[in-house]
Amino acid sequence: MTNLSSVLDQAVANHAERPAVRMDDLVVSYGELRDAALRMASLLSSLGVVPGDRVAIMLPNVPAFPIAFHGALAAGAVVVPMNPLLKSREVAFYLRDSGAKVLFAWKTVIDEASAGAAEVGTPVFEVGEPDLAGPLTGLAPAAGIVDRADEDDAVILYTSGTTGRPKGAELTHANMTRNAILSGSLYNLGPGDVVMGCLPLFHIFGLTCGLNATIYGGGTLTLLPRFDPGLALTVVGRDKVTIFEGVPTMYTAMLHHPDSGQADVSTLRLCVSGGSALPVEILRAFEKDFGCMILEGYGLSETSPVASFNHPDKVRKPGSIGTPIAGVEMRVVDEDVADVPVGEVGEIAIRGHNVMKGYWGKPAETADAIRNGWFLTGDLAKVDEDGYFYIVDRKKDLIIRGGFNVYPREIEEVLYEHPAVAEAAVVGIPHQDLGEEVGAAVTLKAGATATPDELKTFVRERVAPYKYPRYVWLTPELPKGPSGKILKREVERPDDVSG
Repeated sequence: MTNLSSVLDQAVANHAERPAVRMDDLVVSYGELRDAALRMASLLSSLGVVPGDRVAIMLPNVPAFPIAFHGALAAGAVVVPMNPLLKSREVAFYLRDSGAKVLFAWKTVIDEASAGAAEVGTPVFEVGEPDLAGPLTGLAPAAGIVDRADEDDAVILYTSGTTGRPKGAELTHANMTRNAILSGSLYNLGPGDVVMGCLPLFHIFGLTCGLNATIYGGGTLTLLPRFDPGLALTVVGRDKVTIFEGVPTMYTAMLHHPDSGQADVSTLRLCVSGGSALPVEILRAFEKDFGCMILEGYGLSETSPVASFNHPDKVRKPGSIGTPIAGVEMRVVDEDVADVPVGEVGEIAIRGHNVMKGYWGKPAETADAIRNGWFLTGDLAKVDEDGYFYIVDRKKDLIIRGGFNVYPREIEEVLYEHPAVAEAAVVGIPHQDLGEEVGAAVTLKAGATATPDELKTFVRERVAPYKYPRYVWLTPELPKGPSGKILKREVERPDDVSG
């Protein structure tokens, strides 16, 4: 029997007085976190929540999140993490689809949360204090955590819905526990570590690699409710952060921040990147300026999330997502799920203890995504002779120009080499004769200048003629998802792009 919250029990047994989570001056020890979580379990029981019921939490990165999360798990419930930025119609969809028994929502988003919940008839609890003190006052802690089977759902995590409405990935207690333990081991995470918690905890990267891996290792997670590069640099120095976990846009923002040269980053010993491919140019510049190695990994909501990593004890290959973690297999396959030759592009397929049980209430979509135990990711990659994987692009982001395949990431890597470029997103633009033309939306570094024609020429000199972007336009910022990942599907193609 496994309950994901047993990692917290173990940490309490070993480090009850150590700080588990902090946010500025608010510090919660492991003993206090477990006590509050067990009070949360009592609260849920009083609301009629029984093992297997779904409990939705719509909270930012404040200590109330880990309290509510581990409290729901302790009660045997299934947690449905939700982005606090969701609008009422989206809230209603999540609650209706998951059948959540109750929703805990942060005070600043209570209007949208309540409106969506009212549509479905789901009770809403407003959370007003960062440590959830109010609702838990006077409650006796539950006797302990409820036993759950390995294959019982721990979390229903909704995918971003890039191909339609979001689908709920059913992640089991065994999925989540094993991935948290392996993540902590990969980072050699221990009680002396302080982990930066700026990845959203409602997102699988922050939930597993941030919160649960830190708890497993007995470290401290220092929370940042909303990512700001200047504030992140300040917190690294103030709290003596040793492990920074982020998505590429976070590394880019900190690297280019005007205060980066004065920030105290001397305690950093490891940086971890995931969520999307980290441009090699950003990796090299960050490591040079910050004096800390970045290890890149790969995974998805459906894989709990970590599937591969640049292991600390193996050769690191910049630009690679490394090799599969222990107990996980990865292949590069064609449309028939047959292996493609080494060095050729195909779709990543994953099999192992990290693969979800399925999509909640969607047997047809589950059968389409998981073939003979292999989860088809939709990510295009190639593998080298040493078994290292390299992401080429999302299958749906592939641009087919006049019958030739153009992988946006390759062109973005070139753009990042230009000294004026801060961020870039390469997208397909409909074309009457070619099917698609290559376009690039670019943001420039503060104080830097470059024209679309200059950038176009820069790329044209470095790639095959059919690959360079015929359309380049400058934009103040690129659209990003909740984890900071650039959203290609939301990049606006202006009518007057430079062609």
